[in-house]
Amino acid sequence: MDDTTGNGAGGGWTRAYLGSFTSSGGRGITVAAVDPDTGALTRITDVDMRENPSFLALSPDRDTLACVLEDEEGAAAAFTLRDRDKPEPLTRVPVRGSAPTHLSFAVGGRAMVIANYGSGSISVLPVLGDGDGGLDTICDLVDHHGHGPVTDRQEGPHAHQVLPDPSDRWILAVDLGTDSVLVYRPDPGSLRLMPHASLKLRGGVGPRHLAFHPSGHVVYVVNELEPVVTVCRWEAEAGRLHEIGEAPMAAPGAGGPDYASNGVVSPDGRFLYVALRGSDTIAVLSLDDSGEVPQRVTAVGCGGAWPRHLAADPSGRRLYAANERSGEVVWFDIDEGTGVPRQAGSLAVPAASCVLFGP
Repeated sequence: MDDTTGNGAGGGWTRAYLGSFTSSGGRGITVAAVDPDTGALTRITDVDMRENPSFLALSPDRDTLACVLEDEEGAAAAFTLRDRDKPEPLTRVPVRGSAPTHLSFAVGGRAMVIANYGSGSISVLPVLGDGDGGLDTICDLVDHHGHGPVTDRQEGPHAHQVLPDPSDRWILAVDLGTDSVLVYRPDPGSLRLMPHASLKLRGGVGPRHLAFHPSGHVVYVVNELEPVVTVCRWEAEAGRLHEIGEAPMAAPGAGGPDYASNGVVSPDGRFLYVALRGSDTIAVLSLDDSGEVPQRVTAVGCGGAWPRHLAADPSGRRLYAANERSGEVVWFDIDEGTGVPRQAGSLAVPAASCVLFGP
């Protein structure tokens, strides 16, 4: 499962790391225990941070926790997980971009790629090879260019997500400001990103995040400025996206705007879940066998207000929502037949922004 959904409880995943906005009262990074039977979260401790650790990522060896520090002068930080309950700081590195919103380990865990929303750029930080897993100083900075038709949100580029494809051969960057998904080829030696291809979406949809189907051949681009999912076919050999079509996330005639945050694909490839801020719901879309035809089934309440992030249990049994404005992480049991989530519990997490599971 790709890092847009996070890893999940079960199968040895026993801890949850919860990001938050400290500027809005968040506690930093909250460490919680995960009950393997119920999926319930129990707070263990908080890692106090002055800056906003709004998005988290786990290294491939599961020994390093990293986060963006979403501020005007953005940075990234890494922590060792030698003690799973007490992440210890390793490094804090400027990213030379503003308001970083997303980061991923890439190139076999040798690089950290970061999306800078404010400055519309992608930063690359080498991961130190001394066994500690800390981050080295920036080795590449790629500026995006362009704008979109929504003048108050698309006056310039706004990179919102960056992640490797399932083969780890390509880096995909989602830019809300330019209505595009850009594909880069990382140089294995220098770790620099070589521009390779791009896909221009319909003007004004505002792509925010994407998620891969378990097959690796289909990509769902979750758009923020219009409540639609853009479905694409992914050619891993060629490193190219091809748009197939769009699917609505909101009910016909729904009142008021909805701003999608991210999407989660069930491990069996049968359902796509998308968090909608505004209606404060989770849209449930069923997927056909190919994964290329999503159809909206229903929507359920997120259990709070402004669901900024969804994460899934890889067993397909549970879904988690980080509700930013109401300040909790809510977990849901998934009906095995219908795929519809049912709220099962919550943990108070002020200004919650991200859910990531670890061992």
